[in-house]
Order: sequence, then structure tokens, then C-alpha cells
Amino acid sequence: MPDGAVPVLDVRGLKTVFRTRAGEIHAVNSVSFHLKPGELLGVVGESGSGKSVTMMSLIGLLPSPPAEVRAGQVLLAGRDLLKVDAAELRQVRGAKIGFVFQDPMTSLNPVFTVGNQIMEPLLTHKGMTKAQARDRAVELLELVGIPDAAKRLKSYPHQFSGGMRQRVMIAIALACDPDVLIADEPTTALDVTIQAQILELVKELRQKLGMAIIWITHDLGVIAAIADRVMVMYGGQVVEHAPVKELFAHPQHPYTRALLKTIPSIHGARASRLQVIEGQPPILMAEPTSCPFRARCAHALEVCAHQNPLRHPVDSAALGLGHDVACHWSAQSAEVAHA
Repeated sequence: MPDGAVPVLDVRGLKTVFRTRAGEIHAVNSVSFHLKPGELLGVVGESGSGKSVTMMSLIGLLPSPPAEVRAGQVLLAGRDLLKVDAAELRQVRGAKIGFVFQDPMTSLNPVFTVGNQIMEPLLTHKGMTKAQARDRAVELLELVGIPDAAKRLKSYPHQFSGGMRQRVMIAIALACDPDVLIADEPTTALDVTIQAQILELVKELRQKLGMAIIWITHDLGVIAAIADRVMVMYGGQVVEHAPVKELFAHPQHPYTRALLKTIPSIHGARASRLQVIEGQPPILMAEPTSCPFRARCAHALEVCAHQNPLRHPVDSAALGLGHDVACHWSAQSAEVAHA
């Protein structure tokens, strides 16, 4: 796609908090990113890094209270989703943005057939007749690789395997031909064989349909296989963003480097011991004024204790365009790309 393509989704300065009895938890802090037509953006980080909360904030999927999107813009085709009313937002969900959740058993309604659940957005958003919606539901099940699709419309979620349920969730998300598909760790609960099948399915659907995809995961191996760009999150903010090959070849943030070292290897010295990142992600009871990764970082500087670094372009002739990082150490170390 051309570098100058207009983003289908443009997120600017998103902030989300949760109000609790102990105080406010600042789960998302000034997150900005964009998504171009037809590309796949991978979002990685540990549990609690803010990945899912960020994406659920975009389309009003968080319960309010306790959640509150406090600031930012979410521009979809120029319209700010944070300023539309609830009825308009319901029209966007499913019709313009599809969402695939991590666990299909808790997302699919156990008392309705799969056919009814695929047809529902078609009847709601597309104004189809029941006959038209049924025909389209069969097409969607066939598209995601479920055999004997017409017969399986009458089946209930418990009558499908885990991998097949996830395919049903993808079919529902694709029903109204959305511009953006958000997949929230959709292969985490699946075995590696089924995971590989789902990833291959996503590649095929992306090629056929040309939609833009946001893929949330903690698995860098998955990102390496399918993503165009990668956004690394920690402590509710973006700490690094780069084209996928660039990130793996020249990681700049200490957290990104630590994540890459946790990938299991069967070769060399790393074959004997699995690397871990010592410590725990922070619980942010206030918007961070210092680097959230400082307590776990082997390269922390004095400035990290009193100034949260802003994202800045990586300044190195060895590195390509479109790479930015939020790190004081990276900014001050001329040797970081080769360390």
C-alpha cells in the first residue's frame, strides 16, 4: 500500500481510567497510532499492559462505570467515535469495526444457534430478509472453512470444537464487511495446530477481503508471521513502534529487547534456560510521571525516575523509517542498535 495512504483508523492521545474504591487506575495513557487500509498492526505486551483495554475503549466495549475514556480522539473515516451517541456507536460496531474476542465460549450465546448469531448483525445492520441473511451466513461459514455450512447453521456453540468456535466468531465479525477487524488474542486458548490454521485463515481472508486488522497478542512468534507493523505496549502506553522486520532486527526499548529474549529457542545457549523478565507490571494509580518500566530495567538512568519519556523517531542511519521509541536510554545511547 502507498506510504501516503489515508488511515482508515486514527487514534490520538487516548486516555482511559478505571474508578475503584482504592482510587483511579490509569490503564491507558496517551496512546496514539494509526491503521492504513489493508494492513495488519500487531499489538504486543504482557498481561496488564493495556492492549485489550485500549482496543475496547475505541468502540465503547468497556463498562461505564467503572471505566471512563477521559481524553483523546478515535477517528474512523474522519468521524470521532468518542463523540457519537450510543446508538451511532452500536451501528459502528459490527458494521464498520468487527471484534473477535479471546474466548468464543464466553462470547457466543449458548442458547442460540450459530446461524441465529451470524444472522443477527446482518438483519440489524444490513436490513436483509431472513432468507438473505441465512444465505449470507452459509457463505460466511464456508469462507472461514467450516464444512457442511448449511447444516451447521442449526448447531449450538457447544457442538463445535474450540477452533471451529473461533472460526464462527470470525464469521460473525466479518458478517457486515467491516473496514477494521480487531482480534483480541483469538488463538491463545487453542493448541498449536489449530492456532496455525486460524493464522492461515486470517492471511487468506486478509488477501481476499483487503480489510485492515489489529491483532492483539503476547506472542511475538505470531506477530512475526502475520504483521506489517508492531506496537509494543507497557504500563498503558506505547513504548515502541516499528515495521515488523525492523523491530525484530533492531529493537530499541529495553522492554522490547527483554520480550524478544523470552522467545523459546532450541539452539545455542538459550536452549538450556527460558529467559524471564523479573518483576511485575505496574498498577498505575496516577498518570505516570516517570518511566513505567524503570523498576525492571537494567539500563535505567537518573532522568527515568522523574520524567516519562515521549515517543521519538529512532535516529540511526542503520534503521529504516517509521520506527519510534519512548526511552531515555535509547535516545542517549548511540550504540543501542548494535549493543
